[in-house]
Amino acid sequence: MIHRAEQAASTDEDLGFRMAVPEHEYNTGELHNLAIRRGTLNDEERYKINDHIIQTIVMLEKLPFPKHLERVPEYAGGHHEKMDGTGYPRRLKRDEMSVPARIMAIADIFEALTASDRPYKKAKTLSESIRIMGFMRKDQHIDPELFELFLESGVYQTYAETFLSPDQIDEVDIGPYLEDS
Repeated sequence: MIHRAEQAASTDEDLGFRMAVPEHEYNTGELHNLAIRRGTLNDEERYKINDHIIQTIVMLEKLPFPKHLERVPEYAGGHHEKMDGTGYPRRLKRDEMSVPARIMAIADIFEALTASDRPYKKAKTLSESIRIMGFMRKDQHIDPELFELFLESGVYQTYAETFLSPDQIDEVDIGPYLEDS
């Protein structure tokens, strides 16, 4: 019988995924689960959460998209990649990603930070969200040029006025997040 980690590794490598499969995919032992180095998830739980993007790509690649939508799996599957190559599932760097995939990453992060329908976290204000994304830009997690365009275009403000509650919409000074500042 093939161990799940071996099966995942061979399938993942064939598809270009570079996520480390934990030693025990489903380890529910109390001591193991209490020995979490960082955050609140152990390696197995983090892997299962991150695996959603692999499943997204695999599923979308099986769909018969029309020509103008054939790159949807790439766009949807690249939103957890980081410009420095430390993201997942393929550990792509900025120059290996398409512009739409990099845009999707910025949109996904902004939506996640401002979302008010997540029971595990409080929705952030505009200024908090932009500040956090500014750190992500500095740490090479999001595309700096596209983040600047996101700010200068005002799309974040338009989104906020359409989808956020009024108490989330506060004053944002984008100046510190622009290259020429």
